[in-house]
Amino acid sequence: MGLSRNVASQPEIDDAGGDIGFGAIRGGFPFKRNPGHHRHRASFDRQLPRSNNSSSSSSSNNNNISIRSHLHKRKGLLLWLFPFPKSKSGFYAFIIVVVFLFALASMVLQSSITSVFRQSADSARYISGGIRFGSALRFVPGRISQRFLSGDGLDPVRSQPRIGVRAPRIALILGHMTIDPQSLMLVTVIWNLQKLGYVFKIFAVGHGKARSIWENIGGRICPLSTEHQGLIDWSIFEGIIVDSLEAKVAISSVMQEPFCSVPLIWIIQEDSLSSRLPVYEQMGWEHIVSHWRSAFSRASVVVFPDFTYPMLYSELDTGNFFVIPGSPVDVWAAESYHKTHAKEQLRELSGFGKNDMLVLVVGSSVFFDDLSWDYAVAMHSVGPLLTRYARRNDATDSFKFVFLCGNSTDGYDDALQGVASRMGLRQGSIRHYGLNGDVNSVLLMADIILYGSAQEVQGFPPLLIRAMTFEIPVVVPDFSVLKKYIVDGVHGIFFSKHNPEALMNAFSLLLSNGRLSKFAQAIASSGRQLAKNVLALDCITGYARLLENVLNFPSDALLPGAVSQIQQGSWEWNLFQNEIDLSKIDSNRKVSIVYAVEHELASLNYSTSIVENGTEVPLQDELTQLDLDTLREIEISEENEMFEVEEAEERMEKGVSVWDDIYRNARKSEKLKFEVNERDEGELERTGQSVCIYEIYNGAGVWPFLHHGSLYRGLSLSRRAQRQTSDDVDAVGRLPLLNDTYYRDILCEMGGMFAIANRVDSIHRRPWIGFQSWRAAGRKVALSAKAENVLEETMQENFRGDVIYFWGRLDMDQSAIRNHNAISFWYMCDILNGGNCRIVFQDGFRQMYALPPHAEALPPMPEDGGYWSALHSWVMPTSSFLEFIMFSRMFVDSIDAKHRDSTKYSLCLLGSSEIEKKHCYCRMLELLINVWAYHSARKMVYINPNTGSMEEQHPIEQRKGFMWSKYFNFSLLKSMDEDLAEAADDGDHPREMWLWPMTGEVHWQGIYEREREERYRLKMDKKRKTKEKLFERMKYGYKQKSLGR
Repeated sequence: MGLSRNVASQPEIDDAGGDIGFGAIRGGFPFKRNPGHHRHRASFDRQLPRSNNSSSSSSSNNNNISIRSHLHKRKGLLLWLFPFPKSKSGFYAFIIVVVFLFALASMVLQSSITSVFRQSADSARYISGGIRFGSALRFVPGRISQRFLSGDGLDPVRSQPRIGVRAPRIALILGHMTIDPQSLMLVTVIWNLQKLGYVFKIFAVGHGKARSIWENIGGRICPLSTEHQGLIDWSIFEGIIVDSLEAKVAISSVMQEPFCSVPLIWIIQEDSLSSRLPVYEQMGWEHIVSHWRSAFSRASVVVFPDFTYPMLYSELDTGNFFVIPGSPVDVWAAESYHKTHAKEQLRELSGFGKNDMLVLVVGSSVFFDDLSWDYAVAMHSVGPLLTRYARRNDATDSFKFVFLCGNSTDGYDDALQGVASRMGLRQGSIRHYGLNGDVNSVLLMADIILYGSAQEVQGFPPLLIRAMTFEIPVVVPDFSVLKKYIVDGVHGIFFSKHNPEALMNAFSLLLSNGRLSKFAQAIASSGRQLAKNVLALDCITGYARLLENVLNFPSDALLPGAVSQIQQGSWEWNLFQNEIDLSKIDSNRKVSIVYAVEHELASLNYSTSIVENGTEVPLQDELTQLDLDTLREIEISEENEMFEVEEAEERMEKGVSVWDDIYRNARKSEKLKFEVNERDEGELERTGQSVCIYEIYNGAGVWPFLHHGSLYRGLSLSRRAQRQTSDDVDAVGRLPLLNDTYYRDILCEMGGMFAIANRVDSIHRRPWIGFQSWRAAGRKVALSAKAENVLEETMQENFRGDVIYFWGRLDMDQSAIRNHNAISFWYMCDILNGGNCRIVFQDGFRQMYALPPHAEALPPMPEDGGYWSALHSWVMPTSSFLEFIMFSRMFVDSIDAKHRDSTKYSLCLLGSSEIEKKHCYCRMLELLINVWAYHSARKMVYINPNTGSMEEQHPIEQRKGFMWSKYFNFSLLKSMDEDLAEAADDGDHPREMWLWPMTGEVHWQGIYEREREERYRLKMDKKRKTKEKLFERMKYGYKQKSLGR
C-alpha cells in the first residue's frame, strides 16, 4: 500500500467502507475512532467516519490541541463568513468574500496539515513535504499486490496446448456461517466462480443459519476444529480463500512447510481489529501487533471491500493489501432500517414539518474531527441555493438544509446557525447532524441528497448507496467513478464541481411548485434499482481476475472460463429469500478472535487490564518491589541452608564406598544423560524386523501425517523441520547435495532415497526396505493396520524373489482417468508433466545410453488396465532397491544434463505453474519406479491400503516381447556406474555442474585397489614400528621411570 498525490484533485479518501469507521493511519493522519460507536449501530452496519474525543498518548494530545485551536479559527471564520445585509449588492460582495476566505482557510488548513505530518516520522515514508493544496490522498497497492493488479491472468496460457483432466480445486474456510451481507457477498462470488469451472471444498470454523446455503453450493461442509487442522493436506488445492478474521485460527496450519507455498487469499470485511490497534500501541503490546502482522504476511493477498480498510489496517501492511470494491452491506443496512422506521415519524421526532423540503448535504470526511474545508466548499457551492430557497417565508415552501458531518457534540450546529443568521436565513433553516449519530435516520428523512464534496473519490460513496436505496434523488458532481455507474438524468443528476450555476440548474430540475417533481421521483426510483446491485459485477469479476493472477494451475488442471463469460451483475438475493428476514438480523455477533488473541498474548507482557466493550478485564498482577524483596530473601535463606548442610556432611565420618554403590551411581548418571536424548521406542522395536518403511517429509506442517511404531521411520529432507523427539533420519546429513535448496526442490522424495542408499549398511541392514511419502497419509491412501499385518506376513513367508509391493495408485485422485483405465501410462505421465513427459524421458534415456538420434528411446508400457505405482509408496528387497537407485542416479543425471546444456530445456518443460517448475523433476521421478520395475522383470503386486488384499499387476508372462531387458540388465548398469565412478575419480567431469557424483557413493575397481593398498601400507607401517620398538628394547633394555619424580 502506498499513498500518491494527484495535483489535479483535492485531498481525498474514499468514503466507502463496510463495518468500518475511519481509524488512525499509524503515526500520521489525525483520523480518530469513537470508542463507543458500537452502541449506535448493528454489527453488520457499515460504520461511517467518526472521531474520538480523547487520547491517552502525549503525541495524540498535541495533535488534538492543534486541531482544536484550528477548529476555533475556522469557527470564527464561519461566524463572520456572511455579514452582509439582504441586498443584491451585498450578495455579490458576499460571493467575492467567500472566495477570498476559502483560499485563506485552505492555506491555514494546509499549514495545520503540514505540521501534523512533521510530527510523524512514519508518515514520511509515504508522503514527503506534506500534502499541498489541491492534492489527493489515495490508496495505492503495494509491491506484492501490484503484480496481481497488473497481471495478464490466464490469457497468455489459454492459447497454448494443454492436457487437463480435472477442475481447479479451491479450499474455502468460513469463519462463521451467519446470515449477513458479508455472507451474501461471498455466496455471490463463489456461485459465479463455480460457473467458471472452479470446484470448492468448504471448511467451517464456526456455525450459523447460513449452513444450508453453503451446503447447496459446496456440498458437505467439513468442520475445522483445532485437532482436525493438522490432518488436512492443503497441497491438493490450487489455493485457499479465508473469509474473515474469525477464520484466523485455521491460518496457523498453513504457515509451515510445505503448505506455506499454497496461495492464500484472506478477505477482511471487519474493522474490529483495526479499532484495537491504537489500544495495542498505547499499552505497549507490540508483540500482539507483530502476531497479527505475521498472520497477515502469510496471505498472498489481503482483500478489502473498499479503499478505507487498507488505511485502517496500515500498521499490518506488508505490501499485500488489495481492494476489490463491492459489498451489499449498505443496501442491506438501508433495507433493514427502512423496514422498522417510517419517514414521517422520524421527521416529526426531529422537529421537521410534514411539508418541509429537506436537502441533505453530504461529502467526504477525511479530516472529520474538524468542520473540514470540504464542507466549506460545500457551503460555497450551496450558497446560492441557501439564498434562494432558505430565505422564503412561505409556509408551503419551507426549505431546510441539513449538513451531515463531524460529531454532534462539537458545536457545529451553533456555528451553522450563526452563518444562517448572518445570511438572513430563517431560524432553523440550517441544521447539523454528526456522523457519530443515527446516520440512517438523517438519510431517510431527506427529500434530496446533495453530494457537495470536491474531492475525487476512488470508490462509490456508501452514503450515496444508502440514500439511493432509500429512494431519494441525488445530485452529485461529475466524478469519473460516479459517471461509470450513474446515468445523468436517469439515476441522478450531475453538476460540474466548483460551478454554483450548474448546481442551481440541477437542483431546479428536481423541484416543481416547491415539491419534488415527477422527474425527481423517476430518478429516485431508478436510483433505487441501481443501488441494489451497483457494484456486484465489479466485485465478481474482480475476484475472478485475482484468482487467475494468484493461483497456480498445475498441468493436470483445466483452466477456468474467461472473466468475460461473467454476465450476472447482481447479488444472489434469491438464495437468501427463504432464509432471512432483513428485520430480524443477529446484531450481537462480534469477532471474538481479536479478544481471544489479546487474552492469550497480553499475559506475556505484564499489564493491568484489557478493555473489552468498555470493561476492564484483569490479566496479571504486576510484581511490586515488596514481591521482589521477599523473593530475594527466600533465595538467600535457601542458599544459606544448603551451605550449612554441605559443611555438616563434610565434617561427618564416611566409610569407604563399596564397588556396588559406585557402579550403581555411575549407571544412574548414564541413565540420566541418556534420557535427555532418548529416542522413541520404534528404534528398539525395529531390531530383528525384516522391513522398515521410511516416511519422507519436508516440513513441520506434515508431522501429524507421520506414523509411529516399529514399521515406520521418518526421513526428513530439511534439518529445521526434523522431529526432535523421534528417531528420524537426517537426509541432509547423509547426502550433502540436499543442502542446496535447488536440488532438494527438483528431486523431492527421490533425494531422500538417494540419502538412504548412500552408505546404506550404516543405517539399514534389513532384507526389505520401503518408502512412503507423507502425501499418502494426507490423501487417505496410507496402509491401514490390517494391510500392514498382511504385508509383514507376506514378506516373512516369501523372503526371496524380486517383487515390489505398492499401495499408492497413479489414478487415485484423478476422477477423469479412473473411468478410463485403458488410458496409457505415458498419456497419464504427460498429463502430470505439462504434456512433455515422453519428450523429456526419451531425450534423457537417449543421453543416458548414448543412443543415436534415430533410435527409439521411449520404453513401451502396456495398456492392460492395470495399476501403476504413485506417491513413492512401495516395498521391495534391499538389493533391488540399490539396483533401482543405481539406475535412477544415472537417469536423473541425464535429464539434468539436458536441462543445463540445451537451450531447449533452459526452462522446465515438465510443469506449467510456478510450483511445478520449482519441483521440475519430481512428478516424472515419482513414476520412474514403474518403468524400471516393468522392464527389469520385477513382479508388481498392488496391495489395497484398506483391506490388505493383494493383486498382481502386469504379469511377467504377458510382458514377453515388450520388455527392454537389455537396457535394464544389472551387469550393464553396474558397468555404466563404474565408468562414471572412474571418470569422477580421475577428475574427468563431462560438464561443470555434474550431478551424478553428488547423488551417492562413487566406487569402481580402481578405488577398491587403492583402498586395499592403503590398508596394506598401514599394516606394514605398523609392523615396522613394532619391530623398531622391540629392537630398541633388546639393545638398551627396559628402563622403568623412577617413582615419585
